[in-house]
Amino acid sequence: MNRAHRRTGVLAAVLAAGLLLGGCAGAGGADEASGDHRKAAPDGGRTAAPAPSAAAPSAPSEGSATDRPEGEQRAPGAAPDYLSTFALDVDTASYGYARRMLADGRLPDPSTVRPEEFVNSFRPDYPRPADDGFSVTVDGAATGAEGWSLVRVGLATRAADRAGERPPAALTFVVDVSGSMGEPGRLDLVQHSLRLAADELRDDDSVAVVAFSHEAETVLPMTRLGEGRERVREAVDSLAVRSSTNLEAGLRTGYDVAAEGRREGATNRVVLLSDALANSGETSADALLARIDEQRREHGITLFGVGVGSDYGDALMERLADEGDGQTAYVSTQEQARKVFVDQLPAQVELRARDAKAQVAFDRATVERFRLIGYENREVADEDFRNDRTDGGEVGAGHTVTALYVVKTRPGASGRIATATVRWLDPDSRSPQERSGIVEATALRAGLWDSGHDSLQLSAISAYFAEQLRGGSLPGAPLLGELAAHADAIRGRSGSAVVGELAEAVRQADRLIGERPAQEGEFKSSDPYA
Repeated sequence: MNRAHRRTGVLAAVLAAGLLLGGCAGAGGADEASGDHRKAAPDGGRTAAPAPSAAAPSAPSEGSATDRPEGEQRAPGAAPDYLSTFALDVDTASYGYARRMLADGRLPDPSTVRPEEFVNSFRPDYPRPADDGFSVTVDGAATGAEGWSLVRVGLATRAADRAGERPPAALTFVVDVSGSMGEPGRLDLVQHSLRLAADELRDDDSVAVVAFSHEAETVLPMTRLGEGRERVREAVDSLAVRSSTNLEAGLRTGYDVAAEGRREGATNRVVLLSDALANSGETSADALLARIDEQRREHGITLFGVGVGSDYGDALMERLADEGDGQTAYVSTQEQARKVFVDQLPAQVELRARDAKAQVAFDRATVERFRLIGYENREVADEDFRNDRTDGGEVGAGHTVTALYVVKTRPGASGRIATATVRWLDPDSRSPQERSGIVEATALRAGLWDSGHDSLQLSAISAYFAEQLRGGSLPGAPLLGELAAHADAIRGRSGSAVVGELAEAVRQADRLIGERPAQEGEFKSSDPYA
């Protein structure tokens, strides 16, 4: 497994600095913005294209830099790189934690802001495939900055099967009961979440509970819910705050319990619920990651990280879940907990794709420059796109994954702009599969903020918001106040409460930024794309 290519930009060992975020990624129409920009003309941006031949080599990657667009020369004499390759990511914790920070009157640390997690906190209404794997939708619009457009690559998996048809789950909940978890909204919220899970999971699912502070203990061994649902509730009720945070002990014991209770044909998963502030035992991030990787390789046990608390080790939790082929979410309210543990957890035990990666090939004849927004720590070397030993993302039932690019087209461009291909391994046979879609220049003629483009606008608002929070800028990006107004308009048309929450978060950021002088390197107003 080669993960080095997709971890650039992540701190190597941050221990003190999360399942999808329930606040905005839940299934169902109430949590989705209405409108769809995929209704392009027949010759527009959604024509299906055959997947490139599996034998066709990818062009070498020249690398990328976060301070300038891709598609430019990297060194004297070097040809521009017109490929963009990354592992899929369905995390949303960055957006959830940013909302919590803003509600508390604080701007999030730019290092915790990952634009792809803001964008993927909302679920566009992409077409769903009839089989396992992905549908591919590619669309876009002009940003208003001369020559610049947004191109959106949308991937979606088939929704969850009926409850009786999905495989059973064997879940080991590893619960932080250290002193810091005594703050309201931490252990009490975790217990509420686990009670919800105990009520929602099926009788043939199994649950174990491990608690850790200065040391770890097995509170409940792997137990079938059919005969042990009340035992699960009693174990959850018995959890109490203790002393220091020995995360290494919790993970070691949790994975041992998960391995001992592993069930063939089931989804075997460790669910870590913590503020991720390790301060005793083994606190080296690399040592913790090695433990997780060993268990993932040997037993196929994946990790979900659910973060809580106003002080939260975002970077560590994100790295742990990445190494464990899992996802992260952040919850701060009972409503968010319900969405994660009731709406999403039962569905997420169905895996639709393993080691999923995407590669977008831009056409040199029509594209002058481009840049992928976010995904810095999910980058994959272009030549490893069809190397199935290179790790990708694990994607469950009913997920959508969105990637946004800022693209500068050549004057008078016509014809194909880009071809997007997704590659994954079948979760059962592990045979490789691919699907592709294309976008044409005609799809980029309409303006982003024209009526009828709510879905694409919502993706853009999320990305523009995140980019400004981390101190960057994008061509054609409106001011924060204008972004909030656009979100309010979508909320008015769709009735979506979660879009209203986005609008409020943008307004809170606008107020906080306006109340303090910008520090060097923060909230830059200059446009490096001009």
